[in-house]
This record gives sequence, structure tokens and C-alpha cells, in this order.
Amino acid sequence: MLIGAMNHPAADVAHEIGWMAELGLDYIDLTLEPPMAASWQVDAKQIRKLLQNHKMGVVGHTAYYLPIASPFEELRRTALAEFVRCLEIFAEVGARWMNIHPDTDAPLHLKQFLIDRNIQSLDELLAHGKRVGVGIMIENIPGKHFNSAADLGILLEALPDVGLHLDIGHCNLSPVPGNAEAILEAHGHRLRHVHLHDNKGGEADLHLPLGAGTMDIARIIKILKATGYDGTITLEVFSPDRHYLEHSRNLLRRMWDAS
Repeated sequence: MLIGAMNHPAADVAHEIGWMAELGLDYIDLTLEPPMAASWQVDAKQIRKLLQNHKMGVVGHTAYYLPIASPFEELRRTALAEFVRCLEIFAEVGARWMNIHPDTDAPLHLKQFLIDRNIQSLDELLAHGKRVGVGIMIENIPGKHFNSAADLGILLEALPDVGLHLDIGHCNLSPVPGNAEAILEAHGHRLRHVHLHDNKGGEADLHLPLGAGTMDIARIIKILKATGYDGTITLEVFSPDRHYLEHSRNLLRRMWDAS
């Protein structure tokens, strides 16, 4: 099992890699987002060299708000163009997988429209990913549309080459709290990457350090490990004090070793 963290998109990527290396993290969950880490700003060659020097890996992460299900075709095409550029950068820095958040923002449209539009866009991006050697995976997101085993299954069954990126913190939020076990039971064989952070349920995606919320982290780790997963786990602990991230890393490692 490898433990990593995500760069802050308002900080210099090279600086973010530096402190992650000092903390002894295994990889960076590289998110390509403005204002400081946009795909058109980052230096892929520099990033690859830094990662090689620090012997760190990389997983590709993208902005959650790109409108791949937009009913405005021009907006959808623009979002796809951004994802293609991200794929090319991730290929250059050495990432094997890039995540995509399903789009749910199409007011006045039925859920089936969202499903069809997401599948259409993901299918188009798969071809670009295969061209550059980077796989596509979808992340479960808070809300009523794509945060349950059933809803994720609709996308995964339609797209056999798409992987699952499981955000365990999101699994604890309404309207389907505590569904990590159900998602892993149904789709654990498609799992490619994990995000982990704590919260207190409800609708607030707090991104707390492990143990600071109400989630039974130890139980979740046992369930995750029982699936045979032994890959990357990003600690999405969003605090300017990195001691919380360090504590979460140490706690995760102890729980993993004990489970």
C-alpha cells in the first residue's frame, strides 16, 4: 500500500512535491487545476524530473467542475479538450491513471440525460487515454446521483475499461451514508485508486484528519484490505498544518498493518 497527498492548486507544484518528499510520502496525487497548477501552466518535464529525483510516483487528478455532461455541446467539447490535455501531461510525468468526476450539473434535465452524457464523454476520453497510455477512472461524488453502488454500476457496466476511484470520505455523506462496503462488494474488482479522509456525515465534505470525525476508519480499512487492494491511498486532509497529515499517515499505516 502506497500513501500520498494532493497538491494545493493555488501553490507551486515543485514546492508541493518538495514538502511531500520531506514527509516521506510515496507519491503525489497531482491535480491539474488553476490558479497555479493548471494544465497550461505546469512544466511536465520538471515535474517528472523532480519525481524521479525523489523516487516518488504520481496519480492523475482533475478538476471536479469540468462540465462533461453539459447540455451545451460547445462547453462539453471544451471540457473534453481540457481532459485530453491533462491526459497528455499525465502521460509525460509518468501517471498510469487519471480520475474524472461525473458531472451532475444540467438543470431541468432528467437523470438519464446525465447518465447518457457522462457515458458519451467518458467513452470518447477512453480512446485518448489508450493513445497515450493513461487509464480513466471515475470518482464517486457527494450528492444524489453518483455516490452509490447502483449508480456507479451504471457507468462502470457501460464502460468496461473505466476503473473505479473510491473516495471513502464521500461514501459517508448523505443521501447514502456508510456505503463504502456496498461499493467495494459490487465493484471492488474495478478499484484503481482510493481517497481517504474523515468527516461527520451529513452533507459537509470536511476533509478532516483521520480520527477527527465520526467515521469508523479501522473497520473501513479492514474491508478495503480484504478485497485484496494494495495500491495507492491519498490522504485528502485539507489543513495548512501538515502535522495532521503526518498523524493521518502514521495512523493509516498502523491500521493497515494491523488489519
